[in-house]
Amino acid sequence: MPSAPIFLPRRRRLLPVALVVLLHWIVLSVLLDVNLELPRQGQGEGGAATILAQVLPAQAPPPPPPPAPLPVPEAAPLPLPVIPPLPIDTGVPVENGGITMEEGPVAADGVPGGSGMEPAPATPAPVEALPAPPSPPAPEAPAPAEPAAPAVSEIRRYKVDMPPPATIKLDVARTDKDGAEWSGEAVLAWQLNDDTYKIQVEAGIRVVFTRVNLVVLHSEGAVAATGFAPIRMTEKRRGRSLTATHFNWGENKLTFSASQAAYPLVPGAQDKASIPLQLSAIARGDAKQLSGDIDIFVGEDRDASVYRFRVVGQEEIDTRLGKLQTWHLTRPPLPGSYKSTLDIWLAPQHGWYPVRIRNTEANGAVTTQTVNNIVLNHSGF
Repeated sequence: MPSAPIFLPRRRRLLPVALVVLLHWIVLSVLLDVNLELPRQGQGEGGAATILAQVLPAQAPPPPPPPAPLPVPEAAPLPLPVIPPLPIDTGVPVENGGITMEEGPVAADGVPGGSGMEPAPATPAPVEALPAPPSPPAPEAPAPAEPAAPAVSEIRRYKVDMPPPATIKLDVARTDKDGAEWSGEAVLAWQLNDDTYKIQVEAGIRVVFTRVNLVVLHSEGAVAATGFAPIRMTEKRRGRSLTATHFNWGENKLTFSASQAAYPLVPGAQDKASIPLQLSAIARGDAKQLSGDIDIFVGEDRDASVYRFRVVGQEEIDTRLGKLQTWHLTRPPLPGSYKSTLDIWLAPQHGWYPVRIRNTEANGAVTTQTVNNIVLNHSGF
């Protein structure tokens, strides 16, 4: 009786298949080092479970960080080659700082400072260089010319009569640019001795119980046909050094200790101390001369300029001597020369002496000197 086929149960038949799949999965896991997911499908009732295997790709490793750039070494600058200067023969002596360099003694070999031995014969040059033409001598620089005296449209020669020596005392009233007011005293005194004169001017203010000199002028010189002829004038202002102005009539030159300026002298030139008395001398010579422009060349502390006076008119002023009839002269500012205004009042009834002097500065400060006493002096120093 033939044997009947053996029918194994269904589960037993799937078991070898599952073992084979499992073995393959283990082998692939080892070789490929991958993660395998084994999803399972639900097993139906009475049916075998199906195992599904899925191969997942391995995760790529992160890229390595880029290598850090290597530092670039800084190349040190190459030293520049030192090129010796080429010898240049100009054929003329070399000047150094305006001083001509002298050549040394010529030795027997013809070279300055040589050893005196005969030089070896030199190889003749194929072409002999022509000697350079001598350079023309440089023209001498002209000496700096002295500044000319300030221009005067027309130099007037005045008839003068010297005012008799006297001492004039004046009251000083000053108003600063900020409105502050000061009071003081001033003295104008002069003496004559034959053909010479001396003038002293002092002006100061009173501070509490003290007198402070603002300016002291001293002038001395000769008495000439043109009037006062200053030779030397000194000026000392408060807070400043003493300055001197020199009138050299022999060399016809006006110079200053406070500057390098120099001017040729003009007949009738005055200084700051003598100018009021020179106007008095002109008025005493002939009052008709007080007309039009009265130009007088004046040497100051460090420069010179032309004082141009004109007559404002006749005025009556109040003084401690009473009311005085005067002639008012003014010197207005001159652009490019002086900025202040100088006013002088002359009194005909008092020998044409200056009885009021006023200086108005460019900043608005005003100083007024008004006579309070006149004392005649005897001639002689």
